[in-house]
Amino acid sequence: MTRIGIFGGTFDPIHVGHLVAAVNIRHALDLDRVLVVVANQPWQKSVAITPAVDRLAMVEAAVAGVRGLEASDIEIGRGGPSYTADTVEAVASLNPGASLFCIVGADVADMLHTWERGASVAAAATLVVVNRPGAVRTAPLDGWTVVEVEVPALEVSSTDLRARARDGRPLDYLVPDGAIRCIAARNLYAGPR
Repeated sequence: MTRIGIFGGTFDPIHVGHLVAAVNIRHALDLDRVLVVVANQPWQKSVAITPAVDRLAMVEAAVAGVRGLEASDIEIGRGGPSYTADTVEAVASLNPGASLFCIVGADVADMLHTWERGASVAAAATLVVVNRPGAVRTAPLDGWTVVEVEVPALEVSSTDLRARARDGRPLDYLVPDGAIRCIAARNLYAGPR
């Protein structure tokens, strides 16, 4: 049976912390692949974000050549607000019989009660909670099948990375090389945000 991880996010920009989590979870759970799903319009974010096509290009560049990781535009193609329930349903319909694993950070796990149609996600996928050493999850996860995976703690902030890019400071070793080239080629984060 195929085992597929669904790792969604804004990825504005994607950084090494995202990749460390994805490759470690793939290994720990013996997943065939991890879809790195770029949100079209994150419904829980009220701040301005980089256009989805640019964020997708960064993710594609970042995962190129990384075994078992795939950039996914499934939410962009659907358009409108991005809901995990819609994404899980779409991945399930494209991969009949596959076991699905919805990957979230411990901070997101504490907010599952706010998810649109969370019960349908719980019914269709195993929840993978990414824990960093010392992280404490506080909310109960009743109704979910949960696997917790500890990954190395890397304190990387997308807000800081955007500021670094805007100021011309180096992104080396914080953002994958392909994504750095994409940021430069598309002149991303150059203006005020």
